[in-house]
Amino acid sequence: MKFPKVYPLKEIAAIISSDYVGADEFPVHGMNEIHVVEPGDIVFVDHPKYYDKALQSAATIVLINKEVECPEGKALLISDDPFRDFNKLTRHFMPFQAAGASVAASAKIGEGTVIQPNSFIGNNVTIGKNCLIHSNVSVYDNTVIGDNVIIHAGTVLGADAFYYKKRPEGFDQLLSGGRVVVKDNVGIGALCTIDKGVTGDTTIGEGTKIDNQVHVGHDTVIGKKCLIAAQTGIAGCVIIEDEVTMWGQVGSTSGITIGARAVIQAQSGISKSLEGGKVYFGSPAEESRQMMKQLANVRKLPEIFEKLKDK
Repeated sequence: MKFPKVYPLKEIAAIISSDYVGADEFPVHGMNEIHVVEPGDIVFVDHPKYYDKALQSAATIVLINKEVECPEGKALLISDDPFRDFNKLTRHFMPFQAAGASVAASAKIGEGTVIQPNSFIGNNVTIGKNCLIHSNVSVYDNTVIGDNVIIHAGTVLGADAFYYKKRPEGFDQLLSGGRVVVKDNVGIGALCTIDKGVTGDTTIGEGTKIDNQVHVGHDTVIGKKCLIAAQTGIAGCVIIEDEVTMWGQVGSTSGITIGARAVIQAQSGISKSLEGGKVYFGSPAEESRQMMKQLANVRKLPEIFEKLKDK
């Protein structure tokens, strides 16, 4: 998430009432999660296990809960609770805006686009030309939709990321300040849920078609011309490259990559990154031929046991 202008480190520190290490005018351009940070971004870290990863990342400002040696060319924001203060910054730069109408006055709707009754189009939403938004679709603030997109009834674009920190009193939510971006010629079925990024974009690539009741987690990037069948659940921060097919009820863990033109057969569970150009099946998903051989061997076990008894 980029800020509307470049802020000096001193001003950012004042927002969260934190100490800092670095020049007062050290430039701060935005804030991001560690997997998408760029120079000028703030990244937060609150566990010693991940200090080095954060300090050595592309981020040039590290929001951290201990004063450590500051890498050259970077700055530190010292906080007793970086998770809390990251949320403070999200609230400051991307505050919730209550809607005043079912289609916000700030929304931009392209020529030829049809929005059916009872749909909600939030603040600063952009929808391209010749789209069809069916009834009871909710498009949350700042979502971007390209041209020739069809979205069926009951779908929600832009709900919060499922991202929590466990505290003694319960779970503390990491606020979401990112967006959903849907490219041209995408089709999205009924009752789908596509969560916005925490600080970046959840992206559905051009020409991709998504069936009914599919969930796409925060910051996931789906490539071009993918096919995703009903009741598939894709976790956050997944990269799905171009022309991947995922059949019904596939589930994935977070933070993995599925290579281009991979095919995931129905009810498979993806626990690790998968190479492109191959067919996968099972839970955990493995190459389909290998899994079929294993299943065939399992079926032979009763016969093998009977033969062993006879000896």
